[in-house]
Amino acid sequence: MKKVVVLGAGGKMGYRCSANLRGAPYEVSHVEVSEAGRVRLKELGIRCAPADAVLPQADVVILAIPDNVIGRATRLLAKQFKPGAILIALDAAAPFAGELPEREDLTIFVAHPCHPPIFNDETDPEAKRDHFGGVKAKQAIVCALLRGPQAHFDLAEDVAKRMYAPVMRSHRATVEQMAILEPVLSETVCATCLTVIREATDEAVRRGVPKEVAHDFILGHLNVELAILFDQLPGVRMSDAANRAVERAKQQIFAPDWKKVFEPEAIRESILQITNVEA
Repeated sequence: MKKVVVLGAGGKMGYRCSANLRGAPYEVSHVEVSEAGRVRLKELGIRCAPADAVLPQADVVILAIPDNVIGRATRLLAKQFKPGAILIALDAAAPFAGELPEREDLTIFVAHPCHPPIFNDETDPEAKRDHFGGVKAKQAIVCALLRGPQAHFDLAEDVAKRMYAPVMRSHRATVEQMAILEPVLSETVCATCLTVIREATDEAVRRGVPKEVAHDFILGHLNVELAILFDQLPGVRMSDAANRAVERAKQQIFAPDWKKVFEPEAIRESILQITNVEA
């Protein structure tokens, strides 16, 4: 039976992974340094182990620790990792920045959730409320192998499917492609645009539109406009008037060269900020 260790098992993501790995066909150990995290894990019936007691035997190590400390933490623990062990990072930032141990005998794998899609077939009320994923709602995941053999990819992908379950699709990408997806696409662009939408909604309320009216209106329009733009309504297009409004507004709201955020140097700068590494 393969041995899996969850580092940071009581944190936000570590807790989710630990919960989902219960019953997996692995021998799973949990490492958590904070007392609050250990208390949370007790709710799952999980007792923590010292890192030095479980890491030397671990076939797979899940790095459920923050991006800004993952480099320092893994460097401190580097000598304890078993030769040939698989390190699973939960996003691409640290691997992309070169923050993980440089031991060539270690496999570096990245697995990140896509989160449940807006357009889905969920009917269970709990699944419909599982916006983050990893509890009831199905989601896709993206995986990348920075280095290591294909057999290690297969094992790590199986672990990832279980810790992000229920998973409907698993996509394979490169670490560089994952860095484009996050932070650039999901945070730099999407989260920024959505934040502006929320601020605009609040501005409409400030100018006299009742809050409930503004929220019903914008959330409904988000639903239909996303459905049109992401080809969920075949043959349906936005009106000519709406398209003209979009083209006019883009000149006011966005810098003409906004796509430069996808350039390699911009991606690197964004990730170095996430990992707190000096450029």
